[in-house]
Amino acid sequence: MIHLAGFTCCLGGVALYLLSRRTGRVVKSITKVYNLKDLEQLVEGESKVLPLVIVSGSVGSETPIKCDHSDLLGVFVKKTAEQQVLRRNWRFSWVQDSTFMQPMTKEFPWYLEDGTGCVDVAVSQGEIGLALTVGSDVFEKSEPVSLVQRTLDYLKGLQILGVRRIERIVPIGTPLTVVGEAVKDDMGNVRIQKPEQGPFYVSYIPLDQLFSKLGEWSRRFKYASMGLTVLGVILLTKPVIKYTLKSIEYIRERRLRQRQTKLVVDTAPTPRRAEPNSFGGTSRDSDTPDICVVCLDRKYNTAFVQCGHMCCCITCASQLRT
Repeated sequence: MIHLAGFTCCLGGVALYLLSRRTGRVVKSITKVYNLKDLEQLVEGESKVLPLVIVSGSVGSETPIKCDHSDLLGVFVKKTAEQQVLRRNWRFSWVQDSTFMQPMTKEFPWYLEDGTGCVDVAVSQGEIGLALTVGSDVFEKSEPVSLVQRTLDYLKGLQILGVRRIERIVPIGTPLTVVGEAVKDDMGNVRIQKPEQGPFYVSYIPLDQLFSKLGEWSRRFKYASMGLTVLGVILLTKPVIKYTLKSIEYIRERRLRQRQTKLVVDTAPTPRRAEPNSFGGTSRDSDTPDICVVCLDRKYNTAFVQCGHMCCCITCASQLRT
């Protein structure tokens, strides 16, 4: 599982690195146009198609839409209706509830202008996902109904309060920044449209801030790829590091035992000559066998430091810990 996690992190790091490279190339390929009057010359020099440009200006339209409940004019209008009612629950108490009706959207051709020129924007509101401004918010009370109808609704546990209508628009004069493909048609008009490949943005953020924000995403992808790659390498090499540390610890313990054994052998006194005893063996005294007290097989030949007792063979003494 650790190997799989490390491999996945490495693949994610590679994918983010490639994404950062791609985002960086896209940002470098975007042409910033500060004056709309210069856009026509740039498009003409690029054979009537400029792959990616970023422009800013104020929203305008020759046929703007007017809100039904306010004097605001806009190019996109989205109308939503919410029917508010009172329902009786199982406790026989009334609670407020609402039902959303089918929204309705209207949009008309629009353009950007900055005082030096204008450029058409050929895109619908659904493609850009731009947050709309609330143009009007009214509540229409329900019309009075007959006594019989009210009685039937009461028996059903339903009371209609009214309808809340909200209009959201992009007002005329709203400053917008657009990133897209600039094209010059046969009529000589320049428009910005959604490219077949590449980013497309419509935002309220000013031109320079939006451009720097796109470059910031490239840097974020790069740093995230570095972090994932380092994490993946750590997870992949963790078993190897663990095995190496265990091997080093084993070698250190073995060398320590060898030094202890050598120290015991070097400090052991020379055993005196044993004399035959009545048990058929030899001993230092006439009544003590000259054998190891642990294995009772080999002769004792090892002295303990610091007491100086010599009663074990070298094999058994090296295995004693306390």
